[in-house]
Amino acid sequence: MSTDSAFTATRRHFLTSAAAISLVTVSTHVRAQSISGVLPWQPFAAEPPTPIGPQGWVFFTPAEAAAVEAIVDRLIPTDDLSIGGKEAGCAVFIDRQLAGSYGSSSRLYMKGPFLPGLPTQGYQGKETPAARYREGLAAIDAYLRKTMNGRSFVHLNADEQDQFLKAMEAGKVDLGGGINATRLFDLILGNTMEGFFADPIYGGNRDMVSWKMIGFPGARYDYRDRISKHNQRYPLGPVSIAGGRPEWSR
Repeated sequence: MSTDSAFTATRRHFLTSAAAISLVTVSTHVRAQSISGVLPWQPFAAEPPTPIGPQGWVFFTPAEAAAVEAIVDRLIPTDDLSIGGKEAGCAVFIDRQLAGSYGSSSRLYMKGPFLPGLPTQGYQGKETPAARYREGLAAIDAYLRKTMNGRSFVHLNADEQDQFLKAMEAGKVDLGGGINATRLFDLILGNTMEGFFADPIYGGNRDMVSWKMIGFPGARYDYRDRISKHNQRYPLGPVSIAGGRPEWSR
């Protein structure tokens, strides 16, 4: 029997069994309960996400945290449009993500074999994001101390930091230990962007700075009055999952 046939048979058996169980259940209850005039759920029954505090580090060591804060501040530097990546909390966002299910890849299939993937498939290795950061940051520190007169990333000036990050992105840095500098750069850049644009409840996008910059309304529940107003800037400020402030409604 082919795989498709086996799947069809299994699915048919499941549906048949489910139907039989439903008939038995209905037959045992002469009077069916109908819901009328009340909601089948209770408002506010679900626990809201717990906001992440901006203080302290959960995953990063102090040295790692300092390096990541310096890196995200060069990837998103302060300018006339917004604050920089450090002040926006991008490093805090990354720290909390690495300490959770993302960092341990607990929601991904992580069994072998591990084979090189296509460029469109992304990272296919066995290392979790947490391990990649820990090994990658150590490799960056060792490389710079060897090539920059004992200085770490945080001790480089802004131009030197930019040149190093550009070299990483272009694959012109040999970090050793089988670490691909370009992939490591892409990982940090992607997480930095996520932290900058994610809901503030996750630690980044402090005070919804990026949403205000691009005019994104956030987690507002009702847009009916704006549906027909195409190509017009939304007049109200953004709202986080955790709620907003009175001044944001004006």
